[in-house]
Amino acid sequence: MSQVIRSPKMYDVCVIGSGAGGGTAAKILTEGGLSVALLEAGPPVFPEKDFKMLMWPYELPHRGAGVGGRAEENFSEFLAPNGAWNIEGEPYASAPGSNFQWFRSRIVGGRTNHWGRIALRFAPIDFKSATRDGLGDDWPITYEDLAPYYDKVESYIGVFGTHENVSSAPDGMFLPPPKPRCTDLIVKKACDKIGVICIPSRLAILTKSVNGRLPCHYCGQCGRGCVTASNFSSSQVMIPPAMKTGKLTMITGAMAREVILGKDGKAEGVSYIDKATRTEKRVNARAVVLAASACESARLLLNSKSPQFSNGLANSSGAVGRYLTDSVGSDGWGIIPQLEKMPPHNHDGVGGMHMYIPWWKFDRKNDFPRGYHIEFGGGREMPGIGEFNHLLHEEEGYGVSVKKRARQVYGTGIGMAGRGEMIPNPDTYCEIDRDVVDKWGIPVLRFHFKWSEYEIRQAKDMQETFRAIIEAAGGEYKTKTPISGERPFGIAEGGKIIHEVGTARMGADPKSSVLNGFCQAHDVKNVFVMDGAPLVTNPDKNPTLTIMALAWRASEYLLDEAKKGNL
Repeated sequence: MSQVIRSPKMYDVCVIGSGAGGGTAAKILTEGGLSVALLEAGPPVFPEKDFKMLMWPYELPHRGAGVGGRAEENFSEFLAPNGAWNIEGEPYASAPGSNFQWFRSRIVGGRTNHWGRIALRFAPIDFKSATRDGLGDDWPITYEDLAPYYDKVESYIGVFGTHENVSSAPDGMFLPPPKPRCTDLIVKKACDKIGVICIPSRLAILTKSVNGRLPCHYCGQCGRGCVTASNFSSSQVMIPPAMKTGKLTMITGAMAREVILGKDGKAEGVSYIDKATRTEKRVNARAVVLAASACESARLLLNSKSPQFSNGLANSSGAVGRYLTDSVGSDGWGIIPQLEKMPPHNHDGVGGMHMYIPWWKFDRKNDFPRGYHIEFGGGREMPGIGEFNHLLHEEEGYGVSVKKRARQVYGTGIGMAGRGEMIPNPDTYCEIDRDVVDKWGIPVLRFHFKWSEYEIRQAKDMQETFRAIIEAAGGEYKTKTPISGERPFGIAEGGKIIHEVGTARMGADPKSSVLNGFCQAHDVKNVFVMDGAPLVTNPDKNPTLTIMALAWRASEYLLDEAKKGNL
């Protein structure tokens, strides 16, 4: 039996994960005076060396596609580092009949190094939607409880936008938005024509200097990581101030194995695998914060078995791993012929959308519950691998003729992506696979996933709306989707939108939930979960801003409880 190497030091808190939730927790807890050990499964990140922000495609051997095109599935080699659907030696499984794709990022800052920076508040109704339509459950907290923390996060990280008074998309503490691009104005005009709301988007990208960070210089390559930290990442915005306190101990290459429970029923530390030495080590702490991502945190809880918790730590309710949801996604695109006549001009802007379409049918009855928003973009972006795949499927010929056609249609396409709410269902959850372990000897997750008729109808509505907008703009809608099969109406596979949440949800009743309204475990009061796992619903808004607001609120609560000696 291998020896467990125990650290003699006792930390106030051990945080697992350094992304949106973990980075926020580390900042708030250390600035509040607590000593924190932060475990990160990946390596450190060095923006100047690791981010390919200003690299040209021809500077990489395969123009960013990787050997044999294998990097395309991970958004190309230009993506800010260490994000992948499949990690060697760290498998996961899908149950028969299920197909769930799990994107993981093993590096300091996690997915915040390369996320889309779309920073949307949940609306008041999103916290009480079950009261409205009888589906799922209400949150144990309200919008009013979280609003001050949305304010704090937005003010600190910098989010641009405008005040629009749209009930489905609450206004926030905004920086000025960038100007609309030509394609934005075309979509906006079409939306006005058919009665669809279209407003400036809300992104965590600086248009003015905030806390010494430089404003965006509009290179348009945010997905590659930002050397100037003009867009938000936990690695560049949350971790540095925590390090400056002298209270943070960062342990990288640390694959968390389980949370250790003491005889008194409280967590007393975390066991992890040191990847460099392949030895098992332990950090002792008075409280533990899981922020490894919704599914990774569920895996940790389920693997943390003891005489008190034979089904996993803090799982007396049986809710750990349950209520898993991802955003409903369906994409489409069209050609706008009038853009062929547009003189070439610089319209890079930020690395993301300048305008978007919030949920606009909130005031009527639809044939599916809840709603979705639409992200869109177009124009002459820097050509990359696959830029003209659609053209080559449609056009005959080769050589000069196809090159001429490529130049003619370059910049005339507008893409649209719907992102909507999934209702939790009993057929969608994750559990421990009893037959498979990863290369560190840790049991892996097995996913069950199923879209219901609600989500399929929503994808159908997305496709109809995309077509209506493109045609109202005088364009031709190009996307064709099946009406049945594995992906009716182009609905994405589960996990593909990378918005998975809900696997350790909060609730007022310990019999049906894992956490209370402060992300604190009902069963073990010195265990907190501060990533996507606590979310009760997964509305039509990207979850990252809410994860940070919840983590900020929970961390302040943890600080207060620690000072009172209640942990």
